[in-house]
Amino acid sequence: MPHSDLTARVDALNRRYRHHSATDVLRDALADAQAGRLALVSSFGAESVVLLHMLSVTRRDTPVIFIDTRLLFAETLVYQQELAERLGLRDVRITRTPRPELDAQDPDGRLHTRDTDACCALRKTRPLQRALAGFDGWITGRKRFQGGARQTLDFFEIEAGTGRIKVNPLAHWTPEDIRTYMEENRLPRHPLVTQGYPSIGCMPCTTRVAPGEDPRAGRWRGEEKTECGIHFVDGKPVRQGENA
Repeated sequence: MPHSDLTARVDALNRRYRHHSATDVLRDALADAQAGRLALVSSFGAESVVLLHMLSVTRRDTPVIFIDTRLLFAETLVYQQELAERLGLRDVRITRTPRPELDAQDPDGRLHTRDTDACCALRKTRPLQRALAGFDGWITGRKRFQGGARQTLDFFEIEAGTGRIKVNPLAHWTPEDIRTYMEENRLPRHPLVTQGYPSIGCMPCTTRVAPGEDPRAGRWRGEEKTECGIHFVDGKPVRQGENA
């Protein structure tokens, strides 16, 4: 689809759903022809249960893509299995980088110590792009309060370089909204949250966060890097106003 047509489509979607709730955006986007065929991409991380629960009560047969980087915390893998079963998600697709590709590009499993961007591209970005083949767009759990380029995030945006759209139902939610939703629906938290991990990624690149620190301070601590790469194009952060 020409970029101008895609831009017009995304603009129309944002106008249509500007005053809708997160649940309405998710439900209606899944049924809206302009949004196309969508999958939800989830890390099954600290706040993922909110969007996954919304999906389970909206349309639980929606494809859910989970990227197993082979470097995740064991707690995340267990949480993913237990949560998918508890919520009755019917189409969870676990994607990984093929072993031969890993062996060729990260033979010692230490690429993350030399080049974190290359490691994320190998273990997350490329597997995701393969998993998204055939979809018109994907649903994310990003929120404005997470800062950086996400501060102007809208419900719908263009994924540069792919011709797909991204849907961000929780874009306008606050941390209080997240906590309230989890409490009201009695949703299980990721076990590492209570151990000081408010943002959870791969084990080698995630550390505990001290009281008062930014929730994402434990991700790639000591580096300028703030994103894993799935919201990047060719390994670089995309800056399109609201895009992250």
